[in-house]
This record gives sequence, structure tokens and C-alpha cells, in this order.
Amino acid sequence: MKIVRIFVIHLLLDFLLIYLFYELTGWSATFFRTLVLFLVFYSFIWLLSFLYDKEHFRKFPKIVGLFFFFIKELLFASIQIAWEVITPRHRMESGLIAIPLDARTDFEITILATLISLTPGTLSLDVSEGRETLYVHAVYIKRGDIEALKNQIKFGFERRLLEITR
Repeated sequence: MKIVRIFVIHLLLDFLLIYLFYELTGWSATFFRTLVLFLVFYSFIWLLSFLYDKEHFRKFPKIVGLFFFFIKELLFASIQIAWEVITPRHRMESGLIAIPLDARTDFEITILATLISLTPGTLSLDVSEGRETLYVHAVYIKRGDIEALKNQIKFGFERRLLEITR
């Protein structure tokens, strides 16, 4: 949790520097200009971090990777569900699956369950008493292959999440 706290502090510092830059220069904010300033100021903070703990900067690319992986899954699942809705023949095979968890903390399990629930066609239902299993309802299981869906969640969302939190 220390890494997350430091990362958030640095993001806030970055946004404060961007705000001060706009206030002092009088320039108007545009998306591209703000993105460039964000990268420049974040790089500056990153360089300063060599003077102290810099673990969160090593995790930043993994956070970005998880974000883009989620966006990719979101788009593919949305297209898949939309296709099922607009075509007359349904190929959906829904079911409940039990996913064994490597995530152990409340934070890890909550983020994983949220990412799964935000993806169209899947919904996190419950966690077992000992936090070993996450129960998920999936609307579309390709050819009834439950193991493929388990592996997609375990080695997609969970692996990327655990790289960030551990």
C-alpha cells in the first residue's frame, strides 16, 4: 500500500505542477498540451526519485499495461455481446465458473472482481469463505470451454493485477 500511496502523491504533484504551469504562463489548456506537460513533469519527478524510493515508477508501465489490457477486453467483449444481440441466432453458452485465486488481500480481490464485472458478459458473484475461489457468471463461454475462460481471467486480469500489487 505504501507504493500506491507514493504513486498517488506523485500523480497529485504532477497535476499540481501542470496547474501551476497554466496559471503562471496564462496558456489555455488543450488535451495534447496537457498530455505533453504530464509526461514532462512525470519524467522530472521520476528523475528526482533516484534520490529516494522509486519502486512505484517501476510499476507504472505495468499499470498502463493493465489499463490497455482492460480496454482491449472491454472492446472485444462489447463487440461479442453486441453481435449476439443483433444476430437472430444465439451462440451464447452461459454458466457459473469457479476461479481459484492467487489474490489474497481485500484490495486485490476487490479490484479483480471489479475488472471482471466491468467487462460486458461477465459478473463477479461471490468469494469463498477462505478467499480461495471467486465465483463468476459468464454469458458467453466459447464452445463451453470453461478452462479457457478461467485461464483468460487468471493469466490476464489476475496476473497483471498481482504484478502491480506485489
